[in-house]
Amino acid sequence: MKEQVQEKNITGHKIGGLVLLLVIAFYALAAVGVVYTVSGGGNAQATGPYPLPLFILCLLWLILGWIPLCGLKVLKPNEALVLTFFGKYIGTLKGDGFFYVNPFCTAFNPAAGTHLGQSGDVVSGKAGATVSAEGVTVSASADALSKKISLKVMTLSNSKQKVNDVLGNPVEVAVAVMWRVSDTAKAVFNVDNFKEYLSLQCDTAVRNVVKVYPYDVTDNVDTTGDGEADDGSLRGSTEVVARRIKEEIQSKVEEAGLEIVDARITYLAYAPEIAAAMLQRQQAAAVVDARKLIVDGAVGMVEMALERLSEKQTVELDEERKAAMVSNLLVVLCGNKDAQPIVNSGSLY
Repeated sequence: MKEQVQEKNITGHKIGGLVLLLVIAFYALAAVGVVYTVSGGGNAQATGPYPLPLFILCLLWLILGWIPLCGLKVLKPNEALVLTFFGKYIGTLKGDGFFYVNPFCTAFNPAAGTHLGQSGDVVSGKAGATVSAEGVTVSASADALSKKISLKVMTLSNSKQKVNDVLGNPVEVAVAVMWRVSDTAKAVFNVDNFKEYLSLQCDTAVRNVVKVYPYDVTDNVDTTGDGEADDGSLRGSTEVVARRIKEEIQSKVEEAGLEIVDARITYLAYAPEIAAAMLQRQQAAAVVDARKLIVDGAVGMVEMALERLSEKQTVELDEERKAAMVSNLLVVLCGNKDAQPIVNSGSLY
């Protein structure tokens, strides 16, 4: 069974300023001691009985006194530092301040040189930077030397993906995911690279959710899994789809110590190869709906006209004349062009 690493917060180490002052003070004393022993060290009676040991001690401090400086750590708000001591996890520094820890501790962050296509974490045009197919940039620059882990809410915006919806139509989808590190120990020890892991899980979740929905509302399609047809669609149920994508990603990255704050669909369209055909289909459906509305209105107006003529007894029409009148009115009301009136100079019959 895989061992689970629990996050441990290191507290009570905000003494970096004091340690720095002590190191500087010891350096000053060591310099004075070296000068003192060198200037008068040949005369033991003038400088005391221990000139040589003092000289060696001061010289060793001048050479090795920088080692305690390795334990000084500066953190800004919403930053963390995972520390290991010869491979053993000893804890995580959190919060802003000037800390001092064991100088032989090392910070560990396998994702330090990995940058996602997001605000505050973008590398562009830098030497030694390579971009993978998932939009993840791996940098060999000096920025990669920082092992700090950001605890801020960040936005991951992966590139557009081409996915088949439930009807097999290819659509292009882009999703913006707001996320943050909630457990630093899980993030650096449970997965190889938590940023690459998040990017891959986002792509997978989008494909798993989008393939359940049609692009537009379609009959006899079950998108909720309850066995009954519903009116869910990618275009009409954007909030529902985004919520399902968020839940899908969260279930996958829980083990990596990440929290998905929100997810939003930023781009949704048919793939270029079928976009023109789908546009014609939408136009045809719009024309049919418009014609249906026009016909319904025209029939109502004809019925009203016949009823008013019958009530007022303006003209007595037999069935044949009524049929002719209905035909003429429908042509006038449903035609695309204005009707041309014809003046009858003779009698009606």
